Amino acid sequence: MLIRTERQLSEVADEVSAITAVIRPILTGLLYSLKHDVVEEAGGYAGLKLSMLARLQRPGDGDCGICFEYAVHDALNREDPAVIERVADALVRCKVPGQEVASILFGAEKTGSQQLIDTAANRLTWESSLLSGTQGRPVKLKRHINAVAAALRKRTARAQLPQSIAGLWKADLFLGSTDADRWVGTTVKINRDALEGAKGLRIGVVPSRQGLSDAIRLDESRNLMVCPMPYDGSFMEVFYQGWEVVRQFIAADALLPKEVNLPRPAQREVARYLADRRGYPVLDVIDALTPLSQPHLLETTESQAGLVIVRGDRDEVGTTSVLAPQPRTV
Repeated sequence: MLIRTERQLSEVADEVSAITAVIRPILTGLLYSLKHDVVEEAGGYAGLKLSMLARLQRPGDGDCGICFEYAVHDALNREDPAVIERVADALVRCKVPGQEVASILFGAEKTGSQQLIDTAANRLTWESSLLSGTQGRPVKLKRHINAVAAALRKRTARAQLPQSIAGLWKADLFLGSTDADRWVGTTVKINRDALEGAKGLRIGVVPSRQGLSDAIRLDESRNLMVCPMPYDGSFMEVFYQGWEVVRQFIAADALLPKEVNLPRPAQREVARYLADRRGYPVLDVIDALTPLSQPHLLETTESQAGLVIVRGDRDEVGTTSVLAPQPRTV
């Protein structure tokens, strides 16, 4: 399996570039939210064309939430200043040591459709420790990662997890630092009211909400450090603009939507990028949009690693290796 590692070289410069950057993880989230058997009939994930994504994808209540998880993870990979600064503050509040903030996407099957556990082979080591917030020696994450994936799918497997991380199967991301190799379970919710605490979870990432403080704070009732993502002129505003572009593009059958559907010039320009590429595989389109996010924004390196996919069969559980973000050097 070819693993691509991306390192950010500079910050996103303009509105079109920013929206283009955020629609990449949105498309990824929608692609891997499709049912495995449906995708196989259409040629598999690698060959599924963008036009077919518009035909096969059916709007659901959880779509935006799945894409939000991917977008937060991708923003950390790109070292988006607004996101990485807030996550770094939350990690400090959770007493996680280290300077090189990173994210591991734990995207396993949650609603009957397939997602990948997108991480890199060299991210987790046998010394990677999960800080659960309880007294005692930290759990070695790599040792238990398969059990966590199994617990996500089977209730009977949850009893096999250590008590200190009994609810870790609810994690969407593992946030931490590569230099200290310390991580915390993180739940990501697009609906702030749906935030739930559990043993093994330390951070809750949510959008900021008008009228409420966007300060990072400890929610004692959930035992979570709540980390709101900034809105005005920042990450959440760009995310929702990108989400609107993709939704309108899919509703238009992978053609350029009418101007009344996307009246903002920047959004229409990004939708045009997609419409021009409707005949190409989704994963190729995502790659093609990388330089359009901003010239020289990302530097990509490649390596080989094994991959295991969580299938649609309820009794088949697996994990992949783990893919690491590379921080921007200054």
